[in-house]
Amino acid sequence: MSLSLIGITGILLLLVILFVFGMPVGFAMGLVGFIGFSVVISLDAGFNMLATVTWDTFSKYGLTVIPLFIFMGQVAFYSGVNEKLYTAAYTWVGHIRGGIAMATVLACSAFAAICGSNAATAATMTTVALPQMNKYNYEPMLSTGAIACGSTLGVVIPPSVVLIIIGLSTEQSIAKLFYGGLTAGILLASLLTATVYVLCTLHPSWGPIGKKTTFKEKILSLAGAVEMLILFLVVMLGLYFGFFTPTEAGAIGSFFAVAIALVQRSLSWKNFKSSVYDTLRISCMVIVIITGAMIFGRFLAITRIPFDIADWVVTLPFSKLTIMGIIFLIYIIGGAVMDALALLLITIPIFFPVAMELGYDPIWFGVTITIVTTLGAVTPPVGATTYVVGGMAKDVPLERVFQGVAYFLPAYILCIILMMLFPKVVLFLPNLL
Repeated sequence: MSLSLIGITGILLLLVILFVFGMPVGFAMGLVGFIGFSVVISLDAGFNMLATVTWDTFSKYGLTVIPLFIFMGQVAFYSGVNEKLYTAAYTWVGHIRGGIAMATVLACSAFAAICGSNAATAATMTTVALPQMNKYNYEPMLSTGAIACGSTLGVVIPPSVVLIIIGLSTEQSIAKLFYGGLTAGILLASLLTATVYVLCTLHPSWGPIGKKTTFKEKILSLAGAVEMLILFLVVMLGLYFGFFTPTEAGAIGSFFAVAIALVQRSLSWKNFKSSVYDTLRISCMVIVIITGAMIFGRFLAITRIPFDIADWVVTLPFSKLTIMGIIFLIYIIGGAVMDALALLLITIPIFFPVAMELGYDPIWFGVTITIVTTLGAVTPPVGATTYVVGGMAKDVPLERVFQGVAYFLPAYILCIILMMLFPKVVLFLPNLL
């Protein structure tokens, strides 16, 4: 059996283990990688590789950035920053037709950036925002669609754990990925907000006008939310000017998140323990997935599949844009049936060399595929974020939630097209570093 055939067999075996047996993705990738490596070389080599990769991954200093940023997000989540962000956003734009839905998208963007979890953002904002939109007789499809799609922005807007892992996997600057993700996230959030405006213009009854607020009320609404804005700026500007590394940024962000919560007296001892527990649970899950991906990547490397695919793709009689469009289509389909983080870790060893062979910028590619996978996060048959919203919105049938999401899908597609046609949208800020 040729090396390429062994590699393809390993990929198919991984998919079978994931979807038929339901094994956690980190363990599935590690198991298939170990078996494949042992088949190609030897069992002893497989065990040596397993021990080496596990030790190297768990002792890697760069991975300490993950639990630090996760802890910062969990402290913000348990201190109730979501309600403050929503209140502030609603006070500023709630008087516009469809303004509450726009406020929801903006609040989801802000909270998802702090929290870093699509599911947590979707669950939180459904609890906070949906009753308000129901109170003002908003169309349920618009309400649930805005929440589901707004919640996906946490993967793109820094500090994003997914961008951190992409940086570690591809040996790219995490700070540059953060700044590329910032502009891409703002673009997508703007397009989602514009979608709300268009829908409410075409269907005025979908987004009735909320109450007007005075300028004083607008300013007062920022109390409680402005602290998180300052926290975000401290982290981003510190990285930009080189005052601290990404790991130090995570530590500083965590410290200030706890300090803000203590000053505001918004974090109880019980919630603090919950934030620590959730940080440990999520961090362990992510690091196990990374370890499994590293083992699986070693197996793919010795079969030379990533390099063979890269060599084959560049010889295809298609333009660079067409080939990249095909890759993105694979990500959209994969994102619809798999968790975004797992999908990226499985596919980056295959498609990153292809993108480099085609001459694309690594920062642009890393940021753009996060946008593409967020599209998969809200589309059927899985669309995990949509299912979270549908499960919590008891009075809205799931099919109507998916219909609402469908209205926002053109915003994702337009965002991807703009990023492909105008790469400087992503690269402008990273190139300044």
